Amino acid sequence: MDALSEVMKAIKVEGAVVYNAEFSSPWNFRVPPSHAAAASLEPGKVHIVIFHFLLDGRAQVKMEDGQIIRLASGDVVIFPQGESHILQNSPQTAPVYHEADLPELFAKGPRLVRRGGGGEITRFISGYIACDSRSNTELLKGLPSTFKVNIRDGARGRWIEDSICFWVKEAENFRSGDDVVISRLSEALFVEILRRYIAVLPAEQTGWLAGSRDPDIGKTLALMHSRPEHGWTLADLAKCVGTSRSALAKRFTQFLGKPPMSYLTQWRLQLAAKLLTSTNHSVLQIAFEVGYESESAFNRAFKRQFGLPPARYRLSTRVSQTNFRAQANAAGD
Repeated sequence: MDALSEVMKAIKVEGAVVYNAEFSSPWNFRVPPSHAAAASLEPGKVHIVIFHFLLDGRAQVKMEDGQIIRLASGDVVIFPQGESHILQNSPQTAPVYHEADLPELFAKGPRLVRRGGGGEITRFISGYIACDSRSNTELLKGLPSTFKVNIRDGARGRWIEDSICFWVKEAENFRSGDDVVISRLSEALFVEILRRYIAVLPAEQTGWLAGSRDPDIGKTLALMHSRPEHGWTLADLAKCVGTSRSALAKRFTQFLGKPPMSYLTQWRLQLAAKLLTSTNHSVLQIAFEVGYESESAFNRAFKRQFGLPPARYRLSTRVSQTNFRAQANAAGD
């Protein structure tokens, strides 16, 4: 059992490769913020993590604040908050803006695109990971606005790269189920990126990801995420982890910024919000599923967290999703 695996089960991310590029120098284009892509995706998956995987050649990312991130073959650069940025190999060339082309880009899928000025070749694959807007909060808060990892220094990373490249290459001959395969491979890439990022975090780092690496805090998180319905107490968690209540509470708060039981309450309510919008389970059933012994206690806690009681939250969210679909269909027409 580990915390990252347990939280990834609950988040249910969905991935896709949307851009398979072979650019010749000079080239320079602006990637719009992820909220611009949300309108082309299904409702509910409103948090979009953008990534670029550099297969061959060289490139750099320029952030809105002027920060430069240089990329080499095998690097994956990821934008957990979906910030706008420029991907380039020639700063002297004016960037091309693609925001208006997003619907067409999503429709085409990962078919090879060739652009540029005819010089040195750079190959990369771009895509996104779409996460549930509620259940990803703690995981994504622990990530910087952008970072890069190289996945070519191990067999697991090489296997993911080879698999993605194979399926992207086959995109011209679309077969039933290809979208699902690419989505799963994108998810695997995302998890591998997180694993490598966690491994190089400095010892003094705090946050969810750093906490998941700590033996005691990682086990505590895994227990709460794998069995949120269990009637956990601080004493129970400390006993399972093998430490004292005071030591666990102090260390957990150091990493997560809140005590274990406050974190557990927040996580249960996030899961409840997801169940309300993704299932037809009754409010009482959902209350039991996330660890509440009565519907009234669940209603009070949920309203404190989200500002609406569960039933009204479900109705409001479904109305919003229906309107979102109608707007997306109208834009597609």
